Amino acid sequence: MTGSPEALRELEARVRDLEATAERTGQNLDASISPLKVEVQRLREAGGPPSRWERVALARAPGRPTALDYVERLCTGFTELHGDRRFGDDPALIGGPARWMGVPVMLLLQQKGRDTKTKIKRRFGSANPEGYRKAVRLMDLAEKFGLPVVALVDTQGAYPGLEAEERGQGWAIAESIRRMLNLRVPVVCAVIGEGGSGGALAVGVGNRVLIQENAWYSVISPEGAASIIWKDASKAPLAAEALKLTAPDLLELGIVEEVIPEPTGGAHLNMDEAAAAVGEAVGRHLAELMAQSPQELKRGRAARFRALGAFTES
Repeated sequence: MTGSPEALRELEARVRDLEATAERTGQNLDASISPLKVEVQRLREAGGPPSRWERVALARAPGRPTALDYVERLCTGFTELHGDRRFGDDPALIGGPARWMGVPVMLLLQQKGRDTKTKIKRRFGSANPEGYRKAVRLMDLAEKFGLPVVALVDTQGAYPGLEAEERGQGWAIAESIRRMLNLRVPVVCAVIGEGGSGGALAVGVGNRVLIQENAWYSVISPEGAASIIWKDASKAPLAAEALKLTAPDLLELGIVEEVIPEPTGGAHLNMDEAAAAVGEAVGRHLAELMAQSPQELKRGRAARFRALGAFTES
């Protein structure tokens, strides 16, 4: 078997299928799984670091942890709050109070869904205006009760449907960005999969912005950029290279404060290990921010985002 990315992904899929069969049937399939895991490890070590497009694929890998998977492993006492008090509830953007590794917080979660049924229900994490207005309502509650905000970002973008535009999608996103920018409590955002356009930024205005090793964050998806520039979505790998949307790129550009390491091969291969790394990083940044005054938090957040993209000409 060659060391190509396609061969590696195929082998990883076989391992996941066998593990799922073992869990479902109660059979002991270790004799079949162990040699495949050894080959997976060999291919990973031989392949070198993934390309930008390969990291995009890893961010979309089947079985990658969703926001609720992290909440399940890191939080206690999560109480989901529903509705924007104006139109309805949006299952793509959820949240409520919880304890993040023992620390009381307000969670904002972009939830893609775990299977076909829930992915359709949650529109693959693409929120309608009522989702962003619900987020604003939860931010108001967080400030009222002095709760730090933790946002887990995972969306290709806001929902682009006609009904979303009719209900003021752009205005809702702008309102969410404005409210988050002016919060007087600590805000830590972590991109755990995909971070696309204003749909991600609407809940991504943090004092600290973190990103998992194989996640991406950009003004547009690679397919969207390829469709605009080359009128051909199949050129998405070229667009990914030009966009510089991966975690190492964003750290170098100063757009994120920290890259959270993932298990070898991606977070989808060891959810518990991935969750432990996310929990530690978010908790550490929360502890640092909680020592600051409300005025310092607000000023620092504004200064952070105003500095992005600044440059000088010689």
